[in-house]
Amino acid sequence: MSRNTSDLIESYLKKILESHENIEIRRAEMAQLFNCVPSQINYVINTRFTFQRGYLVESKRGGGGYIRISKVKISDQHYFLEQLMDSFGQEISEANAFGIIQKLFEEEIVTENEGNLMLSAVSKNVLGISQIENRLRARILHGFLERLSYEKKE
Repeated sequence: MSRNTSDLIESYLKKILESHENIEIRRAEMAQLFNCVPSQINYVINTRFTFQRGYLVESKRGGGGYIRISKVKISDQHYFLEQLMDSFGQEISEANAFGIIQKLFEEEIVTENEGNLMLSAVSKNVLGISQIENRLRARILHGFLERLSYEKKE
């Protein structure tokens, strides 16, 4: 299986995050390491290290600039679910919805079976109604998250 540069960058950063709570990287150094343009580093961070996928990203520009990536710690499940609901508006792509559902499974908020049912409900195969697909997906996912939030409140 061949992997593209974005996959390699993602794997490299996730491997480091397995043993560290957060990491600081410099875009130019990462680009040099992977022999790519700095914008590819931005792309990976912006698409694969989102809050929905369990990461917090901070950046500081300038000479001593850095990008800090931290794993989100979930101490309050209700708060986490509210943050997820607030993280997208009236539309969401299939990829971002799948990322949220994957995070719910990883955090043991939903079972594998529940997650698979959710994936099915928000998939392009089910919602493939071009102009309103992302809007429908967002409404369904908001409904799931609200319901999970109510059930977990104690």
